[in-house]
Amino acid sequence: MSWTMPSLHSQVALLGNMESRNQSTVTEFIFTGFPRLQDGSLLYFFPLLFIYTFITIGNLLIFSAVRLSTHLHNPMYNFISIFSFLEIWYTTATISKMLSNLISEKKAISMMGCFLQMYFFHSLGNSGGILLTTMAIDRYVAICNPLRYQMIMTPRLCTQLSADSCIFGFLILLPEIVIFSTLPFCGPNQIHQIFCDLVPVLSLACTDTSMILIEDVIHAVTIIITFLIIALSYIRIVTVILRIPSSEGRQKAFSTCAGHLMVFLIFFGSVSLMYLHFSDTYPPVLDTAIALMFTVLAPFFNPIIYSLRNKDMNNVIKKLFCFQKVLNKSGS
Repeated sequence: MSWTMPSLHSQVALLGNMESRNQSTVTEFIFTGFPRLQDGSLLYFFPLLFIYTFITIGNLLIFSAVRLSTHLHNPMYNFISIFSFLEIWYTTATISKMLSNLISEKKAISMMGCFLQMYFFHSLGNSGGILLTTMAIDRYVAICNPLRYQMIMTPRLCTQLSADSCIFGFLILLPEIVIFSTLPFCGPNQIHQIFCDLVPVLSLACTDTSMILIEDVIHAVTIIITFLIIALSYIRIVTVILRIPSSEGRQKAFSTCAGHLMVFLIFFGSVSLMYLHFSDTYPPVLDTAIALMFTVLAPFFNPIIYSLRNKDMNNVIKKLFCFQKVLNKSGS
């Protein structure tokens, strides 16, 4: 019996195959931000399910009210309805998977599912942020240049601005996610969070992670620029409102901006806590609490602000309910 040493080519090929297998061992990510309680996840599941249901139904009501009522066919309510529609899918991108993980023993997500969650969550968030900026400009024109408002904010321009907000929000992140999906992940596969986010996932890549610093800088610059645009708009708006001679006129002007201003403060407040870190690392409990505020609590307050605090919206929603009751009685 003869024995021969494997050729150098065969050895290189074998080592290459072993390396490729080692570089592709991760097929899923495990979330470590969920509570570690024996049979206690239902304590979190039902409140989260209630909040998600409330967000979905509340935003659907707002979207339907604006679309069905001619009284609300103006630029401000058009932007609100688009924002509400985005909020439904924005929360669905993360909360639906959170609910699934709360009742699953293994808090996991596939690699492809993780990349898709990141893409849709941040794309919808970007679209919402751009739309809030557009709404601030709309309020600026309405308060500071009311005589030309109808000429400037035409239905065609409003449709174009809404569409551009969504298209730009979805396109801007696409190259980044494509690059992320080509990175090697060879372990560990534990994400110290309750959903897939860009920086926590990037830190797991088996390659140079200096891109994390670039990610942080891009997030910070984008947030600060958007915040400054909206803040400067409202400084000018408040200045003009304070010059209105009648108290009734001032109150009416403030009421048209109050809802958007509150949503802006909640949205960008939670975004700032999430991405403008004042330290390199947060304690895990604080990190999870900030993530919940960003993904759950901020969207929870938006339907309340835009419906309960808005008389026109309130009246239209009540009419919709009354109309539904009439239809049910006539059908029975």
